[in-house]
Amino acid sequence: MALLGALLANNRAFDRVADFLQVEHFADARHGRIFGAIRKLVEMGQVADPITLKNLFESDGSLDEIGGADYLARLAASVVTIINAGDYGRTVFDRHLRRALIEIGTDIVNEAYNIDLDLDPSAQIEQAEHQLYTLATAGETQVDFAAFTAVLAKALDQAEAAHKQDGRSVGIKTGFKDLDILLGGLQPSELVILASRPSMGKTALGTNIAFNAARAYREERDENGQPVRKDGAVVGFFSLEMSAEELATRILAEQSGVSSHRIRRGEVSGDDFSRFVQVSQELNYLPFYIDDSADLSIAALRSRSRRLHRQHGLSLIIVDYVQLLRPAPGQRPENRVQELTEITRSLKALAKDLNLPVLALAQLSRKVEEREDKRPQLADLRESGSIEQDSDVVMFLYREQYYLERQEPPPNTDKWTKWSENMERAYNKADIIVAKQRHGPIGSIKLHFEPELTRFSDLAQSYHDEAR
Repeated sequence: MALLGALLANNRAFDRVADFLQVEHFADARHGRIFGAIRKLVEMGQVADPITLKNLFESDGSLDEIGGADYLARLAASVVTIINAGDYGRTVFDRHLRRALIEIGTDIVNEAYNIDLDLDPSAQIEQAEHQLYTLATAGETQVDFAAFTAVLAKALDQAEAAHKQDGRSVGIKTGFKDLDILLGGLQPSELVILASRPSMGKTALGTNIAFNAARAYREERDENGQPVRKDGAVVGFFSLEMSAEELATRILAEQSGVSSHRIRRGEVSGDDFSRFVQVSQELNYLPFYIDDSADLSIAALRSRSRRLHRQHGLSLIIVDYVQLLRPAPGQRPENRVQELTEITRSLKALAKDLNLPVLALAQLSRKVEEREDKRPQLADLRESGSIEQDSDVVMFLYREQYYLERQEPPPNTDKWTKWSENMERAYNKADIIVAKQRHGPIGSIKLHFEPELTRFSDLAQSYHDEAR
């Protein structure tokens, strides 16, 4: 009542609570409706006082429901001081948070007592975590403007850090020279999408980037003795499609030079095992953490990432792949587009919250196969434009060899000769097409690809296009 009285006494006090206070935050529904009416009049540039509110409620026949004109006059008379309007608003909001916590706690208790074999306890935990996270982010009432002086100082610090590295980016390097030149590395707080059609090798490329970043990890101690990342990254790899053992086999094949196909079939020699032992000893201390949960929700991914960040200093997240993620428990999007929109926005929010890059792999739609030119485009992003909208960087992986191998004409013909020339040009080469970069140029580069080792590497000569 004191808050509403202050707002009615001086509408300028509304600015002190407008950023965080909503109609649903009031315990008394009457007060919520009155606050909503005040907001409506103020935002329309009109005066909000007992008389204008009385006319507004009379027009929709709800004056009696809020206590009549006498109650509006009583509110106006209850003002103590408008100076404390912001404090009154935060008190109302604080009580709302406490009521919401009580409601969530009650729901958790009731769900836990409900002995139903169809209810997975881990899903209940995920749902509770999601509700608490939503409530926690809603409780950030102090959202102040950042002074340009402070922001400029941070920008200068980043420029100085890049200068100390001889002009190289301070971002996390992918391990591919031309790609790092084009992107400037994987930057903190950015959502990077790597998309392709199946069998192009996006999981292999994601694994290669993860391994390169983990292998390059170096840390220093600050003045307080706390570890600070100097180079590389502590990697969290969320593999929804492949098991952790399959990923480990790929990395073992890549580093030992023995094809993963031979490893799976047991076609390895004694010398191969010696190399396995040597490589495994080198890989044993990599800051590389794999979560291969097949049915992972975005709420669980967020919770596990925060835990890994707190315990091990996580600095790069890789998700393989985004369309396999589930929305948070309790969420029921109307369609797949809205579901994917929630997921990509959550990934972008996670990147900002933890101040690290999130590299999310994605599947392209079948529209690519229907065109003569199979090179991917932004319009091919499957099921939702939100992937393009929420991302800072969108990259496509394209291997012309994959399509040429399936188009071989009859031998000893002119078409076969032309096909053979194209195959020779495209053999073991892959294009990474940077189709969107919010803070830099777009273009494409070429990499060498060894399918038997699922290994990408730089070509001997730089092939990246001139940035546009």
